[in-house]
Amino acid sequence: MPSARRMLGLFGALWGWFGVSFLLGKAVVRLTPFALELFSFPLSRRHWAALACTVAGMGYLKGYRLFQGGFSPRIAARVRHLRDHPRLPHVLLAPFFCMGFFHAPRWRIITSFSVTAAIILLVVLVRRMPQPWHGIVNCGVIVGLSWGLASLAVFTFDALVRDVTHCPAEVPD
Repeated sequence: MPSARRMLGLFGALWGWFGVSFLLGKAVVRLTPFALELFSFPLSRRHWAALACTVAGMGYLKGYRLFQGGFSPRIAARVRHLRDHPRLPHVLLAPFFCMGFFHAPRWRIITSFSVTAAIILLVVLVRRMPQPWHGIVNCGVIVGLSWGLASLAVFTFDALVRDVTHCPAEVPD
């Protein structure tokens, strides 16, 4: 029978991964109607060009560079750390722990809060954009977030099943 500590660690790891994945997935679901609404507007060549550039740019910058290149491996490393070193407060707040909002180096905490504030500001600004531009931006965001969800699943699988992490967990000693 597994020990209580091991079960707590496994619960925390799964809760951390699920919580972060849920936040990303919820954003994809909420943005999809706005992206689909785009196609009910007559689109000019300029709109199609903007859509292609936005989807390609967000796929590369947000999906590949941001998520696959940093966010997802770091989340997965912190998920693994939580599994191996469970502490009740960290387990209860596992999604926030995994995103580096606490129990991380000072610069990581500042970065996590700063990026979150920037995302909130961008969401407010994009909401004010008229269609079809609102939908064009949301199509790119959906591509980036979907890439992020996929990379998070792969890196978390590596961390939990293969015991391989691709970056440090950035936790204080």
